[in-house]
Amino acid sequence: MSIYQTPLQFGYFLGLLFAVLLWFRGWQEERLSDKFLGWVMFFLAMEIQDYTFGFSGINILWEKFDGFPRYFHLAFAPTIYFYLKAQINRHFRFKAAHLWHYSFYAVYFLVNFVVFVQGKKTIDTFRSSELAYWLGWLESIAIWGSYIYYFYQSLWLYKEYRRWVETQFSDTETISFVWIRNFIYLIIAGEVFKLSWSIADWALGDLPFEQDWWWHLFTVVIIAYVGIKGYAQHQPIKLIFKDNKVEAIGLSLVGEPANPPAHPPSGSTNDYSEWKPKIEQLFKEQKLYLEPELSLSDLATKLKTNTSMLSAAINQNFGKNFNDFVNEYRVEEVKRQLKNPSNAHLSLLGVAMECGFNSKSTFNRAFKKFTGQSPKEFV
Repeated sequence: MSIYQTPLQFGYFLGLLFAVLLWFRGWQEERLSDKFLGWVMFFLAMEIQDYTFGFSGINILWEKFDGFPRYFHLAFAPTIYFYLKAQINRHFRFKAAHLWHYSFYAVYFLVNFVVFVQGKKTIDTFRSSELAYWLGWLESIAIWGSYIYYFYQSLWLYKEYRRWVETQFSDTETISFVWIRNFIYLIIAGEVFKLSWSIADWALGDLPFEQDWWWHLFTVVIIAYVGIKGYAQHQPIKLIFKDNKVEAIGLSLVGEPANPPAHPPSGSTNDYSEWKPKIEQLFKEQKLYLEPELSLSDLATKLKTNTSMLSAAINQNFGKNFNDFVNEYRVEEVKRQLKNPSNAHLSLLGVAMECGFNSKSTFNRAFKKFTGQSPKEFV
């Protein structure tokens, strides 16, 4: 064991462990997002495999599998993109039409595999050829192009999802998936770090083998972060977001489109004022805001309408999205309950939980937004 070997071994086996756990859970619960995240963990483990084996004194990768296409850079970014799509849309299915996203990886694998099966002499001849030189450059361009394209698409999709989720759920803490955005930023930072190290390696001559260890250590950090966050991620059953549209669940209203828009068209002149007293009466009588996981779909079912109509009605009549609309009711209820002597035995957070909030951060943020004070300042 050494300072170089131990962290890489930990990250390598942790990545493989999480990959197996996620694949098993994905198969057991028929959850496609877990299967994709399992592949992401596997790819990350393969990223540090060579150095993990090298520092451990295991040379089989160079003696028996030298030249074998064992790198997955061209498959990495699209897999993250499909993981995000599957995570925010339980109905998403990976189809044959999606395979073109892995076409660059397929070309890389086939070219290198064909060379590999012809033996070491062919591998050495190919590596010293001008063709291999230019293919190497094309591969690097393809990798960076893949990262730029799919990470941009993933961040754009995440932004649209976050905008949509505020209109559909009263609690967004467990389904915000902020860690996925952070993961993408970590990967970008890691690749920039790796590129900088490669430039330094080129400018200063071949650096010692141990010097390249640092950006592999960065990958170990990413493996630990993604594995823990991804495996512990709350998995809501009814989360179905697709191209900024929501698919109705449990609603079978005649004439409702299969994918009603989450927002009314900009500049819409439809009058939804008739819905205001209905919504207010329902909230006053049934106190639906006390349900921590209340969703727009739940409210639409009770009012016998669709989510598109209801979202537009809340926006027009109250000037808020669904999340703010419900949380303002909860804040007002907290203020009332704090004045109730029978709640003296409850903590501030305990009162918030009784009023429909299910996390401290959401409560603090909503309270500050609608009162201009923190809960402690208010008390």
